[in-house]
Amino acid sequence: MAEKKIVVVQLSGGNDYLNCIIPYNDPQYVDNRPNVRITEDRVIDIGDGLGMNPVMAPIKELWDQGNVAIIHGVGYPVPNRSHFRSMDIWHTAEPTKVGNEGWLGNAINQMYPKHDNVVAAVNFSSALPRALVAHGAPVASVTDLDTYGLMSHMGESQQRNDALQAFKDMYAQAIGSGPVMDYLSQTGLDALRGAEILGTVTENYSSNVEYASNGFAKAMKGAAQVLQADIGTRICYTQHGSYDAHTNGIALQEGLLTDACGGIYDFYQDMKQANKGDDVLMFVFTEFGRRVRDNGNGTDHGSGGVAFMIGDAVEGGHYSEYPSLNPEDLIEGDLAFNLDFRSLYTEILEDWLEIEAKPVTKGTYEKVGFLK
Repeated sequence: MAEKKIVVVQLSGGNDYLNCIIPYNDPQYVDNRPNVRITEDRVIDIGDGLGMNPVMAPIKELWDQGNVAIIHGVGYPVPNRSHFRSMDIWHTAEPTKVGNEGWLGNAINQMYPKHDNVVAAVNFSSALPRALVAHGAPVASVTDLDTYGLMSHMGESQQRNDALQAFKDMYAQAIGSGPVMDYLSQTGLDALRGAEILGTVTENYSSNVEYASNGFAKAMKGAAQVLQADIGTRICYTQHGSYDAHTNGIALQEGLLTDACGGIYDFYQDMKQANKGDDVLMFVFTEFGRRVRDNGNGTDHGSGGVAFMIGDAVEGGHYSEYPSLNPEDLIEGDLAFNLDFRSLYTEILEDWLEIEAKPVTKGTYEKVGFLK
């Protein structure tokens, strides 16, 4: 049986829930969004009085096939409106204190306790997300697979080989001279091995899917290349944004969602054509939604957001409840969350990656049931 893989899509900056999955018939939505509203004639209807943003047609196609779970009202107790702190809470699954271990870093260490898979997780970004950080958990970070590899600008020259050998000798010699040097040396050797392995994945990749030329599409293509190469990668991590639309709210979000939906759709098609669709789950999240009332031109930081699970293994449909927009149900002008994000992590960790959720969630959370 093929190992299950997850591709995380982080929509950074606070994707506007109300203008992504839109309660377009709700009078409270119309009243609270006099300026920053998706009008009914533009909405892509998905039933239950809800519609997708007009640029989300690629996701609507996957929704119609039953491959998209829309997870409503996701959040955590005592919402935090700081981008940094809220994202940190999602990354470490620690809403009440500063966590020191990422939820996926913990997963890597559970899957590979000997730390012997240097490409267990591949991060397609120059910034390593806290979600992937845990002591000893190897993670490879890539910005562009086509040019990836240490000192790749030297090509296959003898000079490059000599330089890499010097690095290897330097790292290897330091092992055994104390815990800090051991850790740094192991990390250095892992990076060298990871670069060696990842440097080969583009050679064997063949696909007729034409990805767009934007950065997010490039990251999703990279994820497809890595997962099709079967090098042992279980986790791919991508980031997209910023969705922080304090001004120019409609246009900014629609431009970003266009790229996000296109990249997700192309990746899905790519994995399907490679007969790997059954084993890949996409998890799309953002650190929080936006305020219910617009600020005249955009929206400010809120709480209560929307997440998506996408893939052939997903039981498509609506999960949890769309939070009420009635004034008495709001928390300081924000949507109240009604589903703890640790419920999603529990299901992903236990039923998809088949490892323990408790070390991550530090408690018991009811699963949502989005997997078939």
